This record gives sequence, C-alpha cells and structure tokens, in this order.
Amino acid sequence: MAHQPTSTPAEFARPVIAAKVTTSGLTERIEANETERTRLARRLELVAVEALAATVRLRRVRGEMVKVDGTLEADVVQSCVVTLEPVPAHVTESFSALFAPDHLLPKEEEGDDVDLTFSLEDLEADVPEAMPGGRIDIGELVAQHLSLALDPYPRKPGVVFDDIAEDDGGEMLEKPNPFAGLARLKPPS
Repeated sequence: MAHQPTSTPAEFARPVIAAKVTTSGLTERIEANETERTRLARRLELVAVEALAATVRLRRVRGEMVKVDGTLEADVVQSCVVTLEPVPAHVTESFSALFAPDHLLPKEEEGDDVDLTFSLEDLEADVPEAMPGGRIDIGELVAQHLSLALDPYPRKPGVVFDDIAEDDGGEMLEKPNPFAGLARLKPPS
C-alpha cells in the first residue's frame, strides 16, 4: 500500500489539464457534493452551502493561454449580522479568468523600482493567473467567485440595526447623533 500525503484536500477540487483544452473549447458542468459543500461552508464562514453548481467553458487563446468563462449558482445560508439568525440566499454569478503557463507570466525583478502608475487599459486587461503543473482547478475558481458574490452584510428581512446605548442604570437610551453639534454651527439660511 502506497503512503498517501497528509495534506488537506481542496474543498472543491476539479482540475482540468490545460493541454487538453483546444481553441474550439471544452465545457464542464460541475457540482459540489455534500462533503465539499460542508467544507466550503466552513471555509467561507457560512451556516451552510445547500447547493453549488457551475457551468464552465475553457478555450485556448493566444497560443498557450486558456480563457475560462463560467456561471455559478448556489443556495447558501449566512448569519444575519444583527441577530445571528440564519439568512438563506440564492447566488448567481458570472465570471471569467485567464490562465497562462509559468514561462508566460510576468516576473517580478528583485531590486527594480515598482511602477505604480496604471492606465485604464491596464486595469481592464486580463492579468493571467498561474496554472501549476499545467492544470486549472475550475472548482477552486468557482469557490473563489462564490466567496466574492456573497452578501458581506446579510440581514434577515425586516431586521433593522438600532443605534442604542445604555445609561448607568441599565436603561436603553438612543445614542446621540455625533453630527448634531455641527447643525448648530451652521448659519441660518
């Protein structure tokens, strides 16, 4: 029996060998199983990931680069930021990425001054990502884009955060508006 490495497996690994991707493209439909959804929920600090599926299209571009376009759909349960009660949500997100082999990625030269000026074209251009071992993990790509698509401040419907404070007697008081003093300084119109 061969010794297996003890590294932690990726939550939603779906590697694709880049050399098998052609200019005509390859489409993959992937879906997370129960174990993967549980691991993703833990990673993304969610109550649950009840469903996660994606359709991903890969096609070779510019010689050795691979363009990935996809759409994911997920049913997740987050915690309300006010009450901590479960908040179910349906997430649909489209995404794209460009991957390149290591020899085509820009290298950071040690000792060179870093140019911090960017043009609008630089910001809109696809910066290629690495494909270690000639593989693209489309499952990890989907997990990353799910993370970006989540509501950062989920609230249960109808829940409002009241700005309150307690006095020394334990009674709840409305907190004073920190800008109320500025209103008094404004000259009358």
